[in-house]
Amino acid sequence: MKLTEAKIGTPYVIEQIVTDDEELDAFLFSLGCYVGEPVTVINHLRGGCIIAVKNGRYTIDKELASAIAV
Repeated sequence: MKLTEAKIGTPYVIEQIVTDDEELDAFLFSLGCYVGEPVTVINHLRGGCIIAVKNGRYTIDKELASAIAV
């Protein structure tokens, strides 16, 4: 499932990042979003969602959230 479909407050593990854009891959990696890393959706927003990865919280848009499969 994609992060856009994930339940709020439930911890998930990133299974796959589906994108053809190398810059997007590099950006997600810099946030700590890579395969095998735990991620939790804090809240869903109209344009995306707020996620917790490692010790940080990030707001990502719908495009980024739909690229992350958990």
